[in-house]
Amino acid sequence: MLDRLEAIHQRYEELTRFLSDPEVISDPNRLRDYAKEQSSIEEQNQAYLEYREVMDQLQEAREMLDEKLDDEMKQLVKSEISELTSRQTELEERIKILLLPKDPNDEKNVIVEIRGAAGGEEAALFASDLYRMYSRYAERQGWKVEVLETNETGLGGLKEMVFSIQGKGAYSRLKYESGAHRVQRVPTTESGGRIHTSTATVAVLPEAEDVEIEVHDKDIRIDTFCSSGPGGQSVNTTKSAVRITHLPTGIVVSCQDEKSQIKNREKAMRVLRARLYDLKQQEEHAKLADERKSQVGTGDRSERIRTYNFPQSRVTDHRIGLTLHKLDYVLDGDLDEVISQLIIYQQAELLGQLG
Repeated sequence: MLDRLEAIHQRYEELTRFLSDPEVISDPNRLRDYAKEQSSIEEQNQAYLEYREVMDQLQEAREMLDEKLDDEMKQLVKSEISELTSRQTELEERIKILLLPKDPNDEKNVIVEIRGAAGGEEAALFASDLYRMYSRYAERQGWKVEVLETNETGLGGLKEMVFSIQGKGAYSRLKYESGAHRVQRVPTTESGGRIHTSTATVAVLPEAEDVEIEVHDKDIRIDTFCSSGPGGQSVNTTKSAVRITHLPTGIVVSCQDEKSQIKNREKAMRVLRARLYDLKQQEEHAKLADERKSQVGTGDRSERIRTYNFPQSRVTDHRIGLTLHKLDYVLDGDLDEVISQLIIYQQAELLGQLG
């Protein structure tokens, strides 16, 4: 562990020198890459420096015990050794977590796709609730939300909502949200007061950069059409809406929220790259399926991950058996407790696998 930390520290120092090198400063790409790499290991480096300082202080304190001290001074030194030993243990546990293999996508922005599934209009209304929940969570984190595509129903629900969330570490926390979400409540359309069960699916995709997923012009077909709103009425008479078909995979992305065809095309291309990147990852994960034991955050779209029960004001995450009786808070974007428990669970799984 210490050898790995020392290597990380040496690399951090090397990157510090690079970032003050005039040749690097004059090259925006190298400057960005080095700054990004240094930022990614900064926490490990700080933990190592603190650990090293604690170990030095511990050695000094133990050496003092060998000297001739009065009883009062000896007790003070022993008390200091006890505190330092406790801090050493805490740092070692923290460092184990920091040295776990990192998801290379953790620092990426995300594209989130929410779709009403089983339950008709009630499922669409629930999809709208989920969109608000994630928007409020992003707001609490200081992240930016940008709508890319919407498909509303006449009653204010969402057949589909595609949006991006931009902010440091967005994927690292939201990747656990992929899957089927279930709601149990009395729908507003239900006159008999019976509880219905409906579902909506959530897909969280890391947003791919141009250099990661290259889309060739020959591989796509672009169609334009007039934007339309709920019920099919025409929103405008110009062909500003864009539909992009990726011919090799059959993936189709459409965008009509902007009045500008160029802006709609840019948004559609962002979604297409994210879906192609996700497809590439799924193929890689499939090859490693036998080795992957943790089911948290796998992004399985068919997996029922969470239930929102309105009569009991209960939220249950089925993957880790977590139940919270604070439904209103969760739907208002207070997701930190759920997400933090999922992260802790996955870290424990990884530590177990690594022995």
